Amino acid sequence: MVPPRTPSLTASALEPVDSSAFRDAMSRLASAVHVVTTAGEGARAGFTASAVCSVTDAPPTLLVCINRGASAYEAFSDAQGLCVNVLGATHREVSKAFGGRTAMEERFALADWVSGATGAPVLSDALAHFECRVSQRVPVGTHDVLFCEVVSMSTRDESQCLLYFDRRYHELPLAVANG
Repeated sequence: MVPPRTPSLTASALEPVDSSAFRDAMSRLASAVHVVTTAGEGARAGFTASAVCSVTDAPPTLLVCINRGASAYEAFSDAQGLCVNVLGATHREVSKAFGGRTAMEERFALADWVSGATGAPVLSDALAHFECRVSQRVPVGTHDVLFCEVVSMSTRDESQCLLYFDRRYHELPLAVANG
């Protein structure tokens, strides 16, 4: 019996996917909402991110993507430490501020923050936070992919999680999320 032939996936054999169509399709992928923060040179910086995921638990590592055109990019371009803050339903306005063109200090004025083990701002009432050491940076298209080893973390059980789906915020009660 002859095995089926696998098509060649050379660059010339496939047409690229349209960026707009890709963004539309990705809007159908529900994701948790995070604010990623850092501190350096005496200034705090942060951005809203849905492109965050676990890579491995040995060592505990997260993947965080940041657009090189983001207002916070310069602060993260050489940051060694950062904090991934997982947002609850009460943090919708925080997410909007960190995702827009709001001045950096105005973003931080919307919530209570403490300085974490890495020096990065930690949202005091985040559902979870992961303080990390950036171990690797990989440029991909318009973004940098940061591999972040977790050095400290905590969780809370007292809120609803904030999701982003179909270009809108949604809330998921933890009772539903926990089964």
